[in-house]
Amino acid sequence: MPASAAYPGSSYGGSNAPDAIDLRSDTVTRPDAAMRQAIAEAEVGDDVYGDDPSVNALESHVADLMGKEAAVYCTSGTQSNLSAMLAHCQRGEELIAGAGYHVLGAEAGGSSALGGIVPCALPTGPDGGLDPDDIDAAVKPDDPHYPITRLLCLENTMGGKVQGPERLEECSAVARRHGLSVHLDGARLMNAVAATGRPASDFASHADTVSLCLSKGLGAPCGTVLSGPADIITRARRQRKLLGGAMRQAGFLAAAGLHALSHNVTRLADDHARTRRLAEGLAALPGFEVDLEACQTNMVFVGLPGDRWQAILANVAQEGLLIGGGSRSVRLVCHKGLDDDAVDRTLQAFQQAAAE
Repeated sequence: MPASAAYPGSSYGGSNAPDAIDLRSDTVTRPDAAMRQAIAEAEVGDDVYGDDPSVNALESHVADLMGKEAAVYCTSGTQSNLSAMLAHCQRGEELIAGAGYHVLGAEAGGSSALGGIVPCALPTGPDGGLDPDDIDAAVKPDDPHYPITRLLCLENTMGGKVQGPERLEECSAVARRHGLSVHLDGARLMNAVAATGRPASDFASHADTVSLCLSKGLGAPCGTVLSGPADIITRARRQRKLLGGAMRQAGFLAAAGLHALSHNVTRLADDHARTRRLAEGLAALPGFEVDLEACQTNMVFVGLPGDRWQAILANVAQEGLLIGGGSRSVRLVCHKGLDDDAVDRTLQAFQQAAAE
């Protein structure tokens, strides 16, 4: 199984020691002192009654950031995406998405299990995007033998690769022509923003609803904000309740999200630069396969030498590296918790393991 498809919580060797270098994901980031202070000082209320000022401020901020009418704060990206899909689709209706996208492959099949939504998986291209012609061909005719195609789900970034606004527009234009709604899983949307210098609204404008994750590269402890038209967000808020996600004094968590959006977006470029340096260093090692063109944000995928990959992973684990997956194809992710010294140590560990 390639690293990109491996269960994201799996890891090969390593240690949870304080000096471990955790390359499994950007989800492992922890609040820094400034974020912890923002959490401690947050104004809170009861979010179910709509009177938590920090939650309200976060939802308003993200709606403005995305150019949308409204937003709702969810516990996770999975809950946000599922709330959106349930708000867009009725039971027996169909959604189209990339075969490797989170909504189909990494969210426990919630749209089918809980919403009765029929998935239609399309192949993704080298850039992680969908072919507009494939989308066009996948939309079902008005025939009682088929489910009604209702929703197109896109994702940004995909495997660390950026779907630019123009690329999203190509796909959404097909959906609009067929009367479909469009949802964008923005699990790492701000990485795309940092990589291109384009505002988030340029990406969001091609989707009805957008999930913006706060707990990956942005460094908040948890949470995703779903934004979109007011009527859809009202329905999504009801679905959030159905899914058990209505919260009370959630302002402590919302304050972390507000801090992340105010302080941790531009610094994503540091993660990208470190990832590039890591990718170039690994590409220079004998037998290591690295697609440098695909290394656009904070992820690098590495093919290890086929006859020695297990030994190499075991050796770097002894040096304190935590790596996701358990095959010769591994994913390394840079994030807020890693500095230049961590990249140096990672390269040294792989260089030593490759030489043995």
